[in-house]
Amino acid sequence: MNHKPQKRHKALQNLSREHHHGLLLSWKIRAGFSKNIETKRIKIYADWFFETHLIPHFEMEEAHIFTILNEDSDLIKKALADHRRLKRLFTESDDEAKALSKIEEELDKHIRFEERVLFPEIQKVATEAQLALIEAIHQDDDFIDKLDDEFWL
Repeated sequence: MNHKPQKRHKALQNLSREHHHGLLLSWKIRAGFSKNIETKRIKIYADWFFETHLIPHFEMEEAHIFTILNEDSDLIKKALADHRRLKRLFTESDDEAKALSKIEEELDKHIRFEERVLFPEIQKVATEAQLALIEAIHQDDDFIDKLDDEFWL
């Protein structure tokens, strides 16, 4: 399947950049597993990323992006279900290796769904006022990574 990069409205570009960092989290988890890194080290990084980046990202999307579409939208229902599932996976403590593996897979799928399906639909129906509001409240923050244990290198 050929996926051309989507032309993203300026108001949504910062969220797309955050998605890129989420895809890198999935890559880092895969890299950690392929290098037989201790699961606890990977989990420490994943938990930090979840608290620092994913939770605020999810809150922004749920409060200001998803509301552009009708709450009965199947796309919004899927996105919200994905958020709930990812939150559960991050807080699961029984089998960290299994949870990390599911996080890697689910986060990757979720981001690709938002980028390829949900955001294009939102761009189609959003008013200029809605997009201007998103742009005003969601400024570009320089991504700061946790580099005290770069297990993925």
